[in-house]
Amino acid sequence: MQAAVMRANHAPLEIEDVRIDAPGPGEVLVRTAASGICHSDLHVVEGGLPMPPPCILGHEPAGVVEEVGAGVSGFAPGDPVIGCISAWCGECEVCLRGKPHLCGGASLQRPEGSASRLSKDGAPVLQFANLSSFAEKMLTHERSLVKIRPDMPLDRAALIGCGVTTGIGAALNTARVAPGSTCAVIACGGVGLSALQGCRIAGASRIVAVDNQAWKLDLARKLGATDTVDSNDGDAVAQVMELTGGGVDYAFECLGSQPTVQQAVGMLKRAGTAVLVGIVPVGQMVELHAADITFQEKRVIGSLMGSNRFRLDMPRYVDFYLDGRLKLDEMISARIGLDGVNDAFDALRKGEAARQVIVFDS
Repeated sequence: MQAAVMRANHAPLEIEDVRIDAPGPGEVLVRTAASGICHSDLHVVEGGLPMPPPCILGHEPAGVVEEVGAGVSGFAPGDPVIGCISAWCGECEVCLRGKPHLCGGASLQRPEGSASRLSKDGAPVLQFANLSSFAEKMLTHERSLVKIRPDMPLDRAALIGCGVTTGIGAALNTARVAPGSTCAVIACGGVGLSALQGCRIAGASRIVAVDNQAWKLDLARKLGATDTVDSNDGDAVAQVMELTGGGVDYAFECLGSQPTVQQAVGMLKRAGTAVLVGIVPVGQMVELHAADITFQEKRVIGSLMGSNRFRLDMPRYVDFYLDGRLKLDEMISARIGLDGVNDAFDALRKGEAARQVIVFDS
């Protein structure tokens, strides 16, 4: 099969023929239909998330089951599925506490000494996030997949695999935005636009979108923002405070940088909650004023993959799309072939895309 392989950090991915193994016990072979391109993939290329080469990136996929391994009972050839990085074992402490998104599914990897799921000329190629969806096929454990209804278009379903679940879940699951609340969303890429829609679906009365690109702010209004703040026009915190008359109940930081984390806390009213959704590069520290947290009872909470229970949440988000509550078509900036992945990364670096989707031939 063809795949986009990262052979080195800070270098273009290379389109290569890679061998994919047959499914073993508990595993499912999936023909990839579409894969969104997430900023986390770019973080790996640029060294912000450690992942040694050679590896195949991609973790926001939808596809169709081709073959199942021994013991798999929940999937059959022909099933449309979404893949998710939140594989869970069902036995560890976080799984038993009802937080399977924190598990990581390490025990679902093949045992040491087994054949690699992916290889090139006999040498292993590492799998990213149990998926590696920048490839024509994926081989993964069944607990990385969820079956969805067949009338859902797979190029839009792919977005639910990461960005949409991360953003909408931050609002609905992590923050549990209350009806009538006020919200700010910082950075209106794919995750931010999804968080914004989560706030709208939750019944927020006011949603302020914050970004430095006019086209993203225009798109945010179409998806539910009641107000927009262009950070090029001055202090974004001051603009939000003036618009809302003293701050918001919830601020969602969806970029992953020290300044925007500080902005999220600064935009809160007393007893407000800052939700850190974006990935700050590993090793970076963020300084906050303790007095803001103590004397104003502001809260800062993390949100990993929208605190999802993806086998429950993703079919619900599919329903949201098909009944009109969740807008996905508007978020897709481009549909490309696998050979366009490096150009897509360049567009991400320049902030020129909300979500780009690799679409494979049927």
